[in-house]
Amino acid sequence: MKAPTFRQLINLGIPRHALDEAVSALRAMLSSGSTFKEATQELQSVQANPEAFLGHPVLQSFARAVYVPPYVRRESPAPWQQWGSNLDEQAIKQMINACSLPVAVAGALMPDAHVGYGLPIGGVLATDNSIIPFAVGVDIACRMRLTVFDLPGDRIAGQRDRLANILESETRFGVGAVFQKRWGHPVMDEDWSICAITAKLKDKAWAQLGTSGSGNHFVEFGLFIPVTEEAGKGELPKSGEYLALLSHSGSRGAGACVCQHYSQVAMSRQANLPKELKHLAWLELDSEPGQEYWSAMNLMGRYAAANHEIIHKQIARAIGARILFQVENHHNFAWKEVHNINGKQCEVVVHRKGATPAGQGILGVIPGSMATPGFLVRGRGCAASLESASHGAGRVMSRSQALSSFSWSAVKKELAAANVHLLSAGLDEVPGVYKNIENVMAAQTDLVDILGVFQPRIVKMCPAGERAED
Repeated sequence: MKAPTFRQLINLGIPRHALDEAVSALRAMLSSGSTFKEATQELQSVQANPEAFLGHPVLQSFARAVYVPPYVRRESPAPWQQWGSNLDEQAIKQMINACSLPVAVAGALMPDAHVGYGLPIGGVLATDNSIIPFAVGVDIACRMRLTVFDLPGDRIAGQRDRLANILESETRFGVGAVFQKRWGHPVMDEDWSICAITAKLKDKAWAQLGTSGSGNHFVEFGLFIPVTEEAGKGELPKSGEYLALLSHSGSRGAGACVCQHYSQVAMSRQANLPKELKHLAWLELDSEPGQEYWSAMNLMGRYAAANHEIIHKQIARAIGARILFQVENHHNFAWKEVHNINGKQCEVVVHRKGATPAGQGILGVIPGSMATPGFLVRGRGCAASLESASHGAGRVMSRSQALSSFSWSAVKKELAAANVHLLSAGLDEVPGVYKNIENVMAAQTDLVDILGVFQPRIVKMCPAGERAED
């Protein structure tokens, strides 16, 4: 007899994440003489009490796939600290919930924090041998890249139209954004068959290579000004004002699909979590889906980096400039790191969802809004923050609130006063929806040192009306 199809098994109530194990068990039982009815009844018995079959020679794999261990909340949350004041109460509640997970080890909340799915934006969480897809974020490996050119900053005023045309021609924004001619990059030569979902996504990712997302993603020209005594030493440009390019985007549609798929797998495996914690469902790193997600996440990291590399390479070519300095960093990602937890050196998985890596000496970029400065920073390696800092200014209102709170007539006056030329954006991304970046930076002087300032001058974001991907 032929083995049943996935559709037949789903109709029998077999969860999607356990279909492969169910098929293997059914084939084994059918080949040993069981009838289809007997075999499916046996599977249903496993579903009813998987713990009783964890050592079964034929059914243990299926039992492991459907076994949901009891949820045991920590007696008290894992230790965590907060930077900044007057943070959103719901973001703080989300942080406490995350630190109450049985896999939580330590946490930190950055001064730009606001509500997210599961872990707040600006939340940092260290876990034991586990990965939380929604604590990485929907836009896996969303990142910043800053390029400083060997051209004086006054070129912007004299060549504004030319530079604006370069941004328009060399960038694409939005959910379905693609280039007519596909770019080549070594990341597309990698093995995308590391799991079924990335294998299906390769063509989509290739079509979107070199593009930017919607929401708070941007590409902008501006002035870069070193503000440290170290200017001119090592890699840092000497004192002066330089033409610079700053971009913010992630892994596009491919990353979103990876997140959605493995979040569903995690939630089905942690079905016992309370409703308010479902977006904190985790995958054990030594499980098959955990290993798959880890590999897919890292591939999305390399893909996101490739998107920025292409954007900056093409724009540098278009303006005919030499690159003096570059720096980039993820701020939606997870890393295996060693940290001192309760006086003991431990390897943990550090999720930084909307948080910038800020280990000792590590360079990063923290942007403001379209009319306020961004900052080149160097991490101070603060142990209490799990060596992290904010990833930007942080929102103070929802997108719907923004649309009812601002008008373009007023915003255009604000941008003109800041000497910013806006090519496109939604009203839900104007400066007033963000916290004061100067206050955010003042709240984390123990986390990072400021090495340079980026002043935006020509800004391009996704036009209004598209679903936000940030």
